[in-house]
Amino acid sequence: MKVVAFERTAQGTGASRRMRNAGKVPGIVYGGEQKAQMIELDHNALYHALKKEQFHSSILDLAVGEQQTKVLLKAFQVHPFRPIVLHIDFMRVAADRKITMKVPLHFVRAEESPAVKLEGGMISHVLSELEISCLPADLPEFIEVDLSNMQKGHSLHANDLKLPGSVTIVTHGAENPVIATVLNQAAAEAAEATAEPDAKDTKDVKEGEKKAPEKK
Repeated sequence: MKVVAFERTAQGTGASRRMRNAGKVPGIVYGGEQKAQMIELDHNALYHALKKEQFHSSILDLAVGEQQTKVLLKAFQVHPFRPIVLHIDFMRVAADRKITMKVPLHFVRAEESPAVKLEGGMISHVLSELEISCLPADLPEFIEVDLSNMQKGHSLHANDLKLPGSVTIVTHGAENPVIATVLNQAAAEAAEATAEPDAKDTKDVKEGEKKAPEKK
């Protein structure tokens, strides 16, 4: 996924305010052996890009003038109640160095499982994303979780997942976390009755994620 940015030299609160008033977002690129680079991006293009899952979990091609750099989105800050992106951070990646990244889980084929099809149960998604470590070339946009073999009384764990290439799961001390589990009919009905309304989707630019202190 390509991201177009422009180099900036103006810094400070006043410069950042003028930039935002002109429809631009201040940002920074750091990491690797190069110095940190100050950039600016078109606000509307960035705002819509942040709605896409791919933008949050993929290697991005950042173009600044004639220079192109492989980067990851590391942090962004949005206004507390207005649809405005205030600042964004990107980190350079090297092909031979492993990166650590959270990637979303895509659950598939639940309706084909014995737990749902034959036993009237419901499969609960315990986790929605996993933190992984891998070489940049092996970074998946998402990890597919096949639920077709789930049965009553069973749970699916991180070690049950099939991971591509150099990908390993970062568990932070958790031996083998549960990814999904089967609820019986009574528990499923109770869960549905007490379920909260669906969270706002990515149109709200994932305001609760990847926030960082604003940089001037």
